[in-house]
Amino acid sequence: MHPSTPFAWEAFFMNQAVRLVAFLEAFKGLLVLAAATGLLSLAHRDIYAIAVRLIEHAHLNPAARYPQIFLDAARNVQDSRLMLLALGAAAYAALRLVEAYGLFKERPWAEVLAAGSGAIYLPFEFIGFLHHSNALHAGIFVVNALVVGVMVRALLQRRAARPSGAPQGLHGR
Repeated sequence: MHPSTPFAWEAFFMNQAVRLVAFLEAFKGLLVLAAATGLLSLAHRDIYAIAVRLIEHAHLNPAARYPQIFLDAARNVQDSRLMLLALGAAAYAALRLVEAYGLFKERPWAEVLAAGSGAIYLPFEFIGFLHHSNALHAGIFVVNALVVGVMVRALLQRRAARPSGAPQGLHGR
């Protein structure tokens, strides 16, 4: 497809940006789903022994501050907490995957979901950047701000393209 007008070029690039956001959301969903699977694989296992082996493998001193915090946390983990964490991670992953599907299918509800769920994190990410000014925190904030900006722009573009008598619901196409 080769757009011929400035508006067509803008729509083309906006569509590509929304698809990039969809890939990002799908990646986040799959990553968290993998983490949830990992949590479930730890159920009914000696997590403390696994933590000790990890510390030994990394050649860390188990009596040092951070390895000790890790060991204390491993000692206090219960199967019910693991299951709850895995369930929460699976729900988050499902939300991200549904959002990615909706963005790929160009559904307005997915654009609203992506803009809203991204905007919720912006103040916390900004505060995190203020407390820990480094490239990682700056990058996370900038990428999330770009995602929110792309989604808001896509919603505004969709609203401008809608015929004047069309309903204002989130019904899709």
